[in-house]
Amino acid sequence: QVHLVESGGGLVQAGGSLRLSCAVSGRTFSTFAMGWFRQVPGKEREFVGAINYSGSETDYTDSVKGRFTVSRDNAKEMVWLQMNNLKPEDTAVYYCAAARSIYVPKYEISYGFWGQGTQVTVSS
Repeated sequence: QVHLVESGGGLVQAGGSLRLSCAVSGRTFSTFAMGWFRQVPGKEREFVGAINYSGSETDYTDSVKGRFTVSRDNAKEMVWLQMNNLKPEDTAVYYCAAARSIYVPKYEISYGFWGQGTQVTVSS
């Protein structure tokens, strides 16, 4: 089993920054691709960004490219989502997820393990 715990969410003004953290334990972290998703009430969960098992590849949804960065430290078993120039439309619950994949998955179905989520609220 893999256990994921997100932290770092909160309230920030538009244009500000937040850094979300995801602590992972349970299996060999370095073999998992890691992703970040977000969800607002009444809408489906959407892909935000992901990183492959080694940290050499990343992918992002278009709306966050140039503003968000996913990174990882396999020795510390941690993943981060650095969010800059935040906009009110970034308000959501953010989830960290782990996938048994050598690629950079963009779809929920690829991820077998999920955290509980952390709320990010961006005020205008």
